[in-house]
Amino acid sequence: MKSSKEKRRFIILGLLPAFLLYAIFIVYPTINVFKESLYKTGGLSGNKTFVGLDNFKLLFTDAKFIRAFQNTVFLIVVVTIVTMFMAIVFASILTREKFKGQNFFRIIFYIPNILSIAVIASIFAAVYGMDQGLLNGFFKLFNPETYTNIPFLGDRKYVVYSIAFAMIWQAIGYYMVMYMSTMSQIPEQLYEAAKLDGASRIKQFFDITLPLSWQTVRTTLTFYIISNINIAFQLIKALTGGGPDGASLTLLNYQYEQAYTNSSFGYGLAIGVVVFLFSFILSAIMHKITNREITQY
Repeated sequence: MKSSKEKRRFIILGLLPAFLLYAIFIVYPTINVFKESLYKTGGLSGNKTFVGLDNFKLLFTDAKFIRAFQNTVFLIVVVTIVTMFMAIVFASILTREKFKGQNFFRIIFYIPNILSIAVIASIFAAVYGMDQGLLNGFFKLFNPETYTNIPFLGDRKYVVYSIAFAMIWQAIGYYMVMYMSTMSQIPEQLYEAAKLDGASRIKQFFDITLPLSWQTVRTTLTFYIISNINIAFQLIKALTGGGPDGASLTLLNYQYEQAYTNSSFGYGLAIGVVVFLFSFILSAIMHKITNREITQY
């Protein structure tokens, strides 16, 4: 009995510092954001006026906020699906197939993840450049006389898709490595038995590789949905600044613009509350959708 109490006391004392730090630097600021979103303030002075839910009501009539919300949803859905799918496929190929240069491809895929957002933005500024960009130069090779350069970052029709491709390129390698670490632990005997039963490579992937890697896929999916919002903000801030004419704005970019450029601090925090709730709800939905019985070997 005494030993049990001492063990409980030790656990509490061990967790207390981490809990206090979490409460001070995470819980309190989050509560403060909710509170300050109910005020109208410039953020540069101590003067503020309580406006209740007026900041939130204004959001639903703000065309730029609606556009930023649409862009955020698009980037989360499309980028997450494509990134996860390609990372799983590449991980499966590099884990299961034996061919020359495997380690080289692993390094090449992972390199984008170690680059800073500023470097990635510089790379894609060169790729998407209007006059001397890599893509326009490549397309011009096939039709040099009549080809018209495409403003990938300067046209409202193309800019979000261009950002999405850059985000996919940056993230694939990291998640591919995570999936490879899981897939490499799957016993080879399972594949040999499936092969003897006549299962094709594709059937082996869906019946063995994916189910036994599902817990990792599920965890990384939730993680990437949350990090996707932050990565999009950083990349857009460095690459387009939200342009042209707000066409590439996301929720975090618009929040930054309102709070720190227009000094509408209360309104910006209201957008921050929407981002927080949206991320939380979306993560909960994905956690529920992807919930399934864990397959073990």
